[in-house]
Amino acid sequence: MSPVLTGRRKPAAPADPQLPAVQETETEPDAGWVAGWSTGAQANSAALMRWLVWGLIALGPLLGALAYLSVPTTSAAPAPKTAPSAPAASGGQGAAGFATLFVAAYLSAGRGDEPKLAAYYPPAASMQLDGVSGQHRGEQLTVVRLRQTDNVVWSVTVAARVTGVQPTATPSTQLGASPSPAAVADAVRYFQVPVGTAPGAGGASAYTALALPAEVAAPERARSPELVYGAMRPALPTDPRTQAVTSFLTAYLTEGGAELDRYLAPGTRLTAPSPAPYSGVAVDRLAVEGETGGEPVVSVPGDGTTLRLLVTLRATSQDGVRLPLTYALTLKARAGRWEIASLDGAPTLTSPTPAPAASGATGPGPTPTP
Repeated sequence: MSPVLTGRRKPAAPADPQLPAVQETETEPDAGWVAGWSTGAQANSAALMRWLVWGLIALGPLLGALAYLSVPTTSAAPAPKTAPSAPAASGGQGAAGFATLFVAAYLSAGRGDEPKLAAYYPPAASMQLDGVSGQHRGEQLTVVRLRQTDNVVWSVTVAARVTGVQPTATPSTQLGASPSPAAVADAVRYFQVPVGTAPGAGGASAYTALALPAEVAAPERARSPELVYGAMRPALPTDPRTQAVTSFLTAYLTEGGAELDRYLAPGTRLTAPSPAPYSGVAVDRLAVEGETGGEPVVSVPGDGTTLRLLVTLRATSQDGVRLPLTYALTLKARAGRWEIASLDGAPTLTSPTPAPAASGATGPGPTPTP
């Protein structure tokens, strides 16, 4: 008999146990996070850093001041203040004026005037002067020499005509005789004063005499330099140069400048003395630049030619006294006549004089006479 097949199935073999499958899913990063930081936290951090930097900048000056105050300080002696010294030129001018006043007080001083001199020379307070106060006086006081002997010392020579001296003898007329007292009384005398300078209040200079005045000889006369003009010659009436300068000087000195422009070259401007000091002018002699011959001149050169000349004349004052005068002029030719191009301040030298070497003196020293 064939086996009976039943409807029961054979149980299937159990399947191998397996871990539950993990489904891997890709997740996109959240837009609110960057590198592990949320964008909100990052913004807050950046703001905090900015505030911190600005706070440090604001606190910088305060922290610096605290650091400066916390450093121990050492007391140092303050630097001495030096008063500005007066320029040498202004010091020389002031010393000259101071010496002039001192000489004036010195010449008129007598018994009881010691305090007056002490204002200039303090040791004079302990002196005892002779003579009557004001018996002698210094007139026409002027500085004739000024030189700097030290950085703060000026040597000032003052000329003065001393009045009040009474002659005690008859004037002598013998050759080689000593000058009479009258001649001495009328002579100009010279007094040398050493003046010390120092800075004064407000930046000005202060002065004091270092000694009493010393009477000295007159300064030497300088040798005259060479001039560009030739020898003085008579001013001939037919000379066009004589005619030009006579017309100009007449208008300049006797007419108060009336119609003065008609004698001047174009561009030249001059002002005549006013009121007119003289009533007449007579040109006596001319010295012309580069002129050596004695031939009379009757013509005028071409337009634009210039010529320098020295003119001596006699001007008649209102009281009839004739006074000699000398003028240095520059002429310029135009339209067949001479016109005045300039009234020169001084005669022209043949060659410029070199400037003196820098020194304490205010001017070149005198040149001995030959």
